[in-house]
Amino acid sequence: MAVAAPDDRPVLDQVNLVVSDMPAAVDFYRRLGLTLPDQGPWNAYHRTADMPEGLDLDFDSADFAAKWNQGFPGLGGRGAVVLGFKVATRDAVDRIYADLTGAGHRSQQEPHDAFWGSRYAIVEDPDGNAVGIMSPMDDRYRGVAPEM
Repeated sequence: MAVAAPDDRPVLDQVNLVVSDMPAAVDFYRRLGLTLPDQGPWNAYHRTADMPEGLDLDFDSADFAAKWNQGFPGLGGRGAVVLGFKVATRDAVDRIYADLTGAGHRSQQEPHDAFWGSRYAIVEDPDGNAVGIMSPMDDRYRGVAPEM
């Protein structure tokens, strides 16, 4: 297997999340705390979140994704991805989780003190994608990792 030179290695700078209901996705991710500006005539097909450090987080409708990805299989299966979002405090995990689940979004994992020392929870977005909410790690909350 060929190894890329250090300056040729891929760097993650964009995530395109294909959604079945753009208004529901926009509402969910705004509740989560993201800024999704108005994009005029593209609003029904494409939105881009304002993200730090150059990350490009785009939301595309299934119809639009099929235009730029000829191999797009369509929505219907469940992916095995977790979109992870950092928050500043342990309390923010609980607050955001309560707001999202209170708005009717399904919980996959209630907030808990994870063995690695973070407060962590997972909520599903309107398309069933897992969205992790994680506080900074704190050694006071570290525990033993579960056996595999």
